Amino acid sequence: MEKRIVILGGGESGCGAAILANKLGFDVFLSDFGAIADKYKQMLDQHNIPWEECKHTKELILNAGEVIKSPGIPHEAPIIVQIKEAGIPIISEIEFAGRYTRAKMVCITGSNGKTTTTSLIYHIFKKAGLDVGLAGNIGNSLALQVAQGDRDYYIVELSSFQLDNMYEFRANVAVLMNITPDHLDRYGHNMQNYVDAKLRILQNQQPDDAFVYWNDDPIIKKELTKYNKHGKLYPFAEEKHEGAAAYVHEEKLVFTEPTPFNLELEELSLTGKHNLYNSMAAGISANVAGIRKETIREALSSFAGVEHRLEKVAMVNGVEYINDSKATNVNSCWYALQSMKKKTILILGGKDKGNDYNEIAELVKEKCSGLIFLGADNSKLQDFFKDYGLPIADTHSIDECVNAAYRMAKSGETVLLSPCCASFDLFKSYEDRGKQFKNLVCKL
Repeated sequence: MEKRIVILGGGESGCGAAILANKLGFDVFLSDFGAIADKYKQMLDQHNIPWEECKHTKELILNAGEVIKSPGIPHEAPIIVQIKEAGIPIISEIEFAGRYTRAKMVCITGSNGKTTTTSLIYHIFKKAGLDVGLAGNIGNSLALQVAQGDRDYYIVELSSFQLDNMYEFRANVAVLMNITPDHLDRYGHNMQNYVDAKLRILQNQQPDDAFVYWNDDPIIKKELTKYNKHGKLYPFAEEKHEGAAAYVHEEKLVFTEPTPFNLELEELSLTGKHNLYNSMAAGISANVAGIRKETIREALSSFAGVEHRLEKVAMVNGVEYINDSKATNVNSCWYALQSMKKKTILILGGKDKGNDYNEIAELVKEKCSGLIFLGADNSKLQDFFKDYGLPIADTHSIDECVNAAYRMAKSGETVLLSPCCASFDLFKSYEDRGKQFKNLVCKL
């Protein structure tokens, strides 16, 4: 009898997993507790894959041989608990797709910088003329791409949620940007649980694989002493030190191995300290893959950046507006503030994931001339920042927020949307939040 595969979640990853499973001849069923977007319903219907939305029918789910779970579904969801009690294995879409491809996997995780680094690595591999796909938290799902025809390389952005349900998947190049508190609401408010999830990226590495990581991250340093199973180490650091595969020296970005080369810092297309780390990690990953140094140099100089990540929107009456809606945790906002050259009106707020705003406290005092809170409930922000002596606007819609920014900002200042929080209280996603912000700014 053919194996029955049930997919929970009808978004990009779930729909891709269903199409791949169907192509492989499995008995497939997809179930989503919420509504499924029309484009995914059409894709499922085109492949004659049965689906349901706004409910989970237990009889159609608990007869599965294996369940593929969307990363967004929490482990405590009632249906997940029932599946575990029934002894049915639960895996992620990436784990499933990884079984059916022979491509080399370059995988990127970390609390911050992973989307930019993933996009940058993809950009370099494309410039090198390689047969490469972009997958994971970005681009089309890995499963869909494997179903449509394999590639030589996949550049895969991995969240901790995806890594949670990955067991046999192997990262030929594993990139770990940093580990700072994030998603602690999903990890029992226990930082070690979140750290363990991130380090799963190493779990099946062979000695000839590569592990690229930020050398100066205290958590990674401490955790590495526990791990003896990983690829060859390629640390990157801000300052020259023994063993670093990339570092900065005399206004140059220096790569030491496998092929030594360097480039002037001013040649890099991305600015700010965080982007320096992103460029190092991407350059090492390409270098390890054997891409020519001339190509890496040229690609690091020509990359255009990522939407919703420190994206310049417009200049209005001498005020620059920047969309950093992708900053859904405090550390991400810290990097954004650190890169600000002018006095800044900072827009914060949304769905708080157990944030500690102490991390940005000093930068807010140093860089900010005003604060705007944008959320359904801004009381935590009000309490934290009330004694900072800064003008504060409390807003509950994007219209109110942009109008407040327009009134508050003076010529020569910057308005920065870098919210520290998830967007789900007022918006569909951080992309939706960023797009609405950009649309309104462009109408000012």
